[in-house]
Amino acid sequence: MLIVFSGLPGAGKTTLSRPVAAALGATWLRVDAIESALWRAGVDPAQPTGLAAYVVADALADAHLALGATVVVDAVNAVEQARAGWRDLAARHGTVMYAIEVICTDPAEHRRRVEQRGPEHDQAFQPSWDDVRTREFTPWREPRLLVDTAAHDTPELVTLILGGIRAQRTPA
Repeated sequence: MLIVFSGLPGAGKTTLSRPVAAALGATWLRVDAIESALWRAGVDPAQPTGLAAYVVADALADAHLALGATVVVDAVNAVEQARAGWRDLAARHGTVMYAIEVICTDPAEHRRRVEQRGPEHDQAFQPSWDDVRTREFTPWREPRLLVDTAAHDTPELVTLILGGIRAQRTPA
């Protein structure tokens, strides 16, 4: 199964995707970590490293799905092109893609998270609130589980997400 988390920075994707992956014994791929690794390897941040990070994540997900693993992807997935890539990958493997959009409907809380958090140990860049507020994020075309981290706590949302994943049975 391919589980794809999406949402703006600071919404709570990593907070939710990490324990979901752990509970499922799944491979966890975080696009921010891949992009940061590209920078540490000397790739110029002025290059399209965001796109490159998605391509690397796709290749890693492809390899793990080929082994029969469940893969959890943690990425903004703000545009249809990124989402189509995950749909195509799931279809090539004849597996289910389960999409989860993470939102924070409380703007003050979302801003607080963005402004007060530090980057993860594997993340070289932390967006500003203005970056997040003005970022393009197109609506999803297909059904997805929409979870609001302002309305529910993390354990409750992880339980909800795991229940949805376990109930999903139709191929992408």
